[in-house]
Amino acid sequence: MKLQAEIGGRIYHVALSGHEIAIPLDFDGGQPNTYGVARAQSAAYRSGGWVGDVRAGGSCNFETVQFTPHCNGTHTECIGHISEARYQLPVQFEEALVPATLISVLPATGASTLDAYTPAFAPDDLVIDRASLVAALPEPKIAFLQALVIRSLPNDASKCSRDYMQVAPAFFSLEAMAYLVECGVQHLLTDLPSVDRLFDEGKLSAHHVFWGIPQGSHTPGPDSRTGATITEMVFVPDNVPDGHYLLNLQTTAFLSDASPSRPVLHPLMPI
Repeated sequence: MKLQAEIGGRIYHVALSGHEIAIPLDFDGGQPNTYGVARAQSAAYRSGGWVGDVRAGGSCNFETVQFTPHCNGTHTECIGHISEARYQLPVQFEEALVPATLISVLPATGASTLDAYTPAFAPDDLVIDRASLVAALPEPKIAFLQALVIRSLPNDASKCSRDYMQVAPAFFSLEAMAYLVECGVQHLLTDLPSVDRLFDEGKLSAHHVFWGIPQGSHTPGPDSRTGATITEMVFVPDNVPDGHYLLNLQTTAFLSDASPSRPVLHPLMPI
């Protein structure tokens, strides 16, 4: 079976096998974690004398899972994350395969960037700013910016089990997020635990810019981007090259502002 796609007036072969960039949620091993929330857990269900574990004499394995999607691994969130209106993820997706671009970006520091943030940068903050995005996208192909995947540098597999209370992550400046909106990015994917500074006085400034909700407000307006999504805590191995792909952004059918997700990048070959 062969799959072809027309993007920006060009025809491409689409590789049916893709690069999975979700971090598998290992209930018994290392997990990434933000804000020090409880680990994602899986335990055998018990009722009276019955146990859902064949190793303990049960007739089948039957487990209860507990986790916090925003903090326990790869997840996708919608405007409902900051909105008083209860927007939910499953209604946000209209296309199974979305043109996407993967870039690698070395964050600047709060002391070196010309950009702004609310609250103000500390000198040693790590910042993905507008200049770093412009450098990675010197001639952005708009057809491939429906989705943008950003791999932060340096990049290593410790991101799959990193405790972000011990290692302060980078985050996006307001100008960087505004630039992504200008470029038409509808689906932003990042290996960071949040597009905002983890401790930002609860402002979530970058989220507000991306979704088009005024700072300090939780009310979407006519210009708010209700179909846009942010996916955090992906991991893109170094052997996946920067370039253009088709993105299959899979989420669970949770009626919630956020869901565990499994993004897959399908390589393209121009015909």
